[in-house]
Amino acid sequence: MGETLLYCFAFLLLTGAYLAYFYTPSGRMVPYAGAYEPLRGTMMTAAYDSILTMSFDEPAGLLARQSHTKVMMVFAVGAVVWALLGRVRYALAVLGLIAVAGVAGRGAADELVLVRLPIPVWYGLHLAAALAVLVTLVVSARREAARQPRTLAFTALAAGLALLTVYGL
Repeated sequence: MGETLLYCFAFLLLTGAYLAYFYTPSGRMVPYAGAYEPLRGTMMTAAYDSILTMSFDEPAGLLARQSHTKVMMVFAVGAVVWALLGRVRYALAVLGLIAVAGVAGRGAADELVLVRLPIPVWYGLHLAAALAVLVTLVVSARREAARQPRTLAFTALAAGLALLTVYGL
């Protein structure tokens, strides 16, 4: 389960890097000038404008956004199962970091209206929580592999399960 989560997280990193390339972490108000006609001229934050532009104007932008969100949900459920199996020493920390990363991702997209923090703070929190989850997953997976050495067949099965999870969405 740990390896499958690690591969899902690798997919999250790839889609996140693609999305970050087009993202503007700014709360400055700008008029929307993108392809979606009903919103043209509407004032919005530069962050939200960049997300709409990425979704409607960039190749595979909407697919990347949707995949990133769906795999994050699967990743969170998988982390809960992994924690319930007792395979991770820092189960509560990992689950808390995943929750923080998810909430901060919505805040960075300017979709979270519960708490008003500057968008760069949300974005930094999202990246920091994701990095902390990565470190925890790698350390825990390495400890698990030290107790039970992994075979090539096991690694291929874990990668296959991760691919099925990603493409099954």
